[in-house]
Amino acid sequence: MFSLKECALSIALAIGLVTGVPTMGYPAYATSNPINPALSDLSVLISGPPIKDPNALLRYALPIDNKAIREVQKPLEDITDSLKISGNRALDSVERNVKQASRALKQGKAMILSGVAESKRENGKDLLNKLEVGLDELQKIAAEKNRDAVVPKQKELLQYVGSVEEDMVDGFPYEVPEEYRNMPLLKGRATVDMKVKVKDNPNVDECVFRIVLDGYNAPVTAGNFVDLVERHFYDGMEIQRADGFVVQTGDPEGPAEGFIDPSTEKPRTIPLEIMVEGDKAPVYGETLEELGLYKAQTKLPFNAFGTMAMAREEFEDNSGSSQVFWLLKESELTPSNANILDGRYAVFGYVTENEDFLADLKVGDVIESVQVVSGLDNLVNPSYKIVG
Repeated sequence: MFSLKECALSIALAIGLVTGVPTMGYPAYATSNPINPALSDLSVLISGPPIKDPNALLRYALPIDNKAIREVQKPLEDITDSLKISGNRALDSVERNVKQASRALKQGKAMILSGVAESKRENGKDLLNKLEVGLDELQKIAAEKNRDAVVPKQKELLQYVGSVEEDMVDGFPYEVPEEYRNMPLLKGRATVDMKVKVKDNPNVDECVFRIVLDGYNAPVTAGNFVDLVERHFYDGMEIQRADGFVVQTGDPEGPAEGFIDPSTEKPRTIPLEIMVEGDKAPVYGETLEELGLYKAQTKLPFNAFGTMAMAREEFEDNSGSSQVFWLLKESELTPSNANILDGRYAVFGYVTENEDFLADLKVGDVIESVQVVSGLDNLVNPSYKIVG
């Protein structure tokens, strides 16, 4: 639980981020008058502990409801906290985590398989068998006090869990509103690699950031971005903002502040898109504050270092186009569930590899390329294929 003093500090710093730094001519990423909802219900906004790992956030954001697989997932994720304990007690705690996960898998295996889409059932069985063997191996690693081997094996097992959970999704779970149905839509997930050339840094020359885009919870926003990636819109573009709180890019050369569709010669904008925890489809066109949903939690929160979201004009909800930003977050300054961005800006992905290097980026560093490495088949209505 954060103290009132700490919360007030985080809010003040966040407001300084909104109003106290130059925007360099492109849209701000935060709304006006943020302090009122931030102070409206501290008990809700500071509830926790929050999930900060991007891969865990993506697992929990999947549109599934299978308690049995979550009971395997949770103790495996808890290993991260167990390893923070000093000495051999850490590995004793890891052993308990692994035993709990193994027990949950044995007791819930049938229920887990019943939740896997029928067309993916055989793959699900194979993944669960690998998970069972891997849990035995991790149990041995912990018993032998081989601390260095724990995290790689934990990551491997959580990948199996995540793959099983993805196999539980059978088709796209809802209809996008008719007025947005013909836009580029990502009906599922996609993974992209963003290669950045880093200037004037003796420690880092270039870095590839892996980003998972979540079309289940933000199909319009993620679809718009993938469509622009396939147009090579971001290739050769510079990082345009790097102030310690965010890294931002996407403002093209010239007077336009967003993407001009060559087929229409007009700016292409998309609606604000927010998926609320517990809802079956996103809300569009309004912030959660405007809807009066002050206590609502977003399905894709600004919890992780490298949370990716769509920038927009400060006073126009539906003005997102091509500018995106990644949140650089220190929990002591902008605590999860107590920041001013959730519900106001559309999160549509997380950096899952090399996210720490985002803090090394500077204005003027060049995005050499952004490439879709998986999930392009989930993009429907791709405008980049239209001649012109």
